[in-house]
This record gives sequence, C-alpha cells and structure tokens, in this order.
Amino acid sequence: MSTQTADLLPAHGSGELWQLLSPPSRFDSPATRVLAADGVRLRFADGVDALCATSGLWNVNIGYGNQAVADSVHRAMLDASYLTLFRRSHPWALEAARTLVELCGADTFGRVLFSTSGSAANDAMMKIVRHYWALRGQPGRRLIVGLRDSYHGLTYGSSALTGEELGQDLYLVDRRFVRHVGHTDPAELRRLVTGAGTHIGAVVVEPVLGTGAHEVADDFLAELAELRERYGFLIVADEVATGFGRTGTWFASQTWPVTPDVMVLSKGLTNGTCAGSAVVVSHGIRAVFDQADAVLAHGETNAGTPPTCAAITATVAQMRRLDVVSRAAVLGDRLGAGLADLADRHPAAVAHRGRGCFRHLSLARPDGEPYTPDDVAATVEAIRLAGAAVHPGPAGIQLVPPLVYTDGDLAELLDCVERGLTAVWSGRVEQLRPDSRMAADLVSG
Repeated sequence: MSTQTADLLPAHGSGELWQLLSPPSRFDSPATRVLAADGVRLRFADGVDALCATSGLWNVNIGYGNQAVADSVHRAMLDASYLTLFRRSHPWALEAARTLVELCGADTFGRVLFSTSGSAANDAMMKIVRHYWALRGQPGRRLIVGLRDSYHGLTYGSSALTGEELGQDLYLVDRRFVRHVGHTDPAELRRLVTGAGTHIGAVVVEPVLGTGAHEVADDFLAELAELRERYGFLIVADEVATGFGRTGTWFASQTWPVTPDVMVLSKGLTNGTCAGSAVVVSHGIRAVFDQADAVLAHGETNAGTPPTCAAITATVAQMRRLDVVSRAAVLGDRLGAGLADLADRHPAAVAHRGRGCFRHLSLARPDGEPYTPDDVAATVEAIRLAGAAVHPGPAGIQLVPPLVYTDGDLAELLDCVERGLTAVWSGRVEQLRPDSRMAADLVSG
C-alpha cells in the first residue's frame, strides 16, 4: 500500500459554497460533487456512477426519489407551503405527531416536539429535561450524562453532549453541566451516578454509537436500568441514526431491557427529503408540563411545517407498505456476514462491528498500524472509484446502506469494497479512475 495516500485524494479549491466538514482545498471537487441521486445510485461530476452505501447522510432509508413521499410533500406545499407551530398548530403536524407516538409506543410516549435537525433536537431535549426537573422542584438536577465517543451533533448544546473531540475547546462550548462515561464499563457509570445521582437529570445513550458503530452492551443497559430505579434520573435514547429500521427494528431501543423516557429522532424521519427531527417524551414528562401549564422556551421557525410533517407521515406509510423493517433485519444479517467474510480474507480488513445496516469495518496497514485519517480518506475514494460510496470512520469505513437494497445490490457493494481495499493496498488506485478504465477498454478492444 502506498504511504502517499493523501496524494490520491481529489483536490479542487475554495469557492462560494462552504462545504461542510471539508478543508477549503477540497471544496467542490468533481469527485465530491453529486449531480443526481435515484433509488440507491449516485452520479458524480467526474463520471463515476456509484452504489450509495451511506443512505445519504444515514437518512435516505427507502431510497432517493420515492414517489409517494415526493407527492405528499408536493401536495402540502400547494395546500399550505408554510405554517408555524409558534402558538398555533395545523393538521399535518397533528397527524405526524400521532403517527410518531403510535410508532414509538403510545403506552409510554405521549407528546412530540418537532425540530429541524438531530443537533437542534438534542439541544431541545436538554432544555426539556432541565425544565422538567425544575417543575418537579429539583432544579439541581441539571447534569446530563453522555457516552464517550458518542455523536449528538455540532450545535452548541449537542456539541457539549457529543463524546468525541470536535473543536469544543476552540469554539468555547460550555461543558460544565455535561459528564461522559465509557459505554463498555457499567462500573464507571455506577461510580458517577453514586457520587452525583441527585444532580443528574438524564443519561443519554445512542444504541449504536454514531462514530465507530459500537453497540452499547447489554450489561451497561442493565446497570442503567437499575440505577434509574434507585436515583430517578431520566433515560434518553438518541435514535437519530438508529431509528426507522436502521438496526432491524423500528427503533433500536425497543430491544433494550429498559424503556427510555425520551426519544430523539431525525435522519430517516423524512427519508432525507425535508429538514426534520422530533423529541418524543413520556406521559410522565407530558403530565408535569400539563399540570404546571408550563411554556417550554424553545422554538424554530421551520420546525414541523406542513411539507415536513407530510414527509414524516408518508415515509412511515411507505416503510409499512414496503415492509422495510423486516427486509432491513435480513439485509443487516447478510451485511454482517459479508463483512465477517471480508475480514477473514482481506489483509487490510481486521475487524467489523455494528448492528443491522449500521456497520464499521476496521482497517490496518501492512505493519499492523491502524489506518490514519488520510488512509481512510484514500480508501473511501478508492471504493467510490470501484463503484460504491461509503462513509469514513475511525481507522476504517462505515457502511450504512439504504434499507431497500436487493441481494444484488449487497453483493455489488461487498465487491466494490474489496476491490477498493485491494487497490489501496497494492498502490493501484489510479487504475480505478474512469479515464483509466476507458483507456484500458480501448487497448483491450
């Protein structure tokens, strides 16, 4: 494998558009400019057609261009292109809220707050938790506990809760009232709660950590349930990435030994068509606000608009019609088996982890050292040139395919991943480029 992996990455240069999470030298490269997306396929500006294995940004669960969802959004835009939830309601929001309560479990959950992104929803969630405890006469319960290596977003509140280093010190993010523990050691959680239990408002858990696809262990969840029983804090399931069939059930926390008090939803919520998210709270939380007739000081101009709510209702209906959750459970098992086989056979692939259609493949150099960020970026590019778009992860790649893949799509994905890994390992990435393939075809012809 070439050590000059950074040289394999396409460069272009800065322009008017501020491309997210990219250095200006990589802005608007033809290799990162997507011209079209249809079904489970992407077309790039450099001529590469690629199978999507990222579900957009993990949110296009039922494929690009779903006609029923598009039609529902179109009708809502014609009937009421914009209505606010500031001191008002509208039928589209009422229907979407009822749909989500039913889906999450009407025995437990009773109210939905709409937001515009997973980050903003996590901000709102922390406000709800602290306001709830103030209404309960316990304003000292203001600590929010998250997990190390978790990802909850990049707005100020969610950035504080995020458990990986993403410039929080640089941006002066206030983390004074947030604590983090590891997801593998129940004893660490117990020590924190034992010492600070009466000050903890909530423990927030991603069922599968968004960075690295680490599953939270059953013994950790069992300890969490026992500690909640003793100390009374709230449990929040951040299902932004894992919700809507991603792990083989509607929501990953539905398989937990403990029922959360709050669920945070986004990504698959609208199949990526509209900027939408939701915070779903228990009947107990709803009752406390109702009894006090308390106004939550939170609002977003574009939260819960008619087009967004129409997209939510239509997406859930389409997932039910297509039996997507059951299909995703089978697809996730086959994806896991395929990655296990690849890890057994390929020298660069050393381990895999995750759940359902949310997987991580760990990669290592010939000397055994984990892949660097440049190695990972070069590998993602090589796999794209081989015909599949995957997501970078820590010392590896993440595979988050649409839940409507066919068996043929999955076989194609695994083949592209293997060919991309081999090209980087052997230093032959250039042979994957479209112009190189065209030249080879002409020579062979």
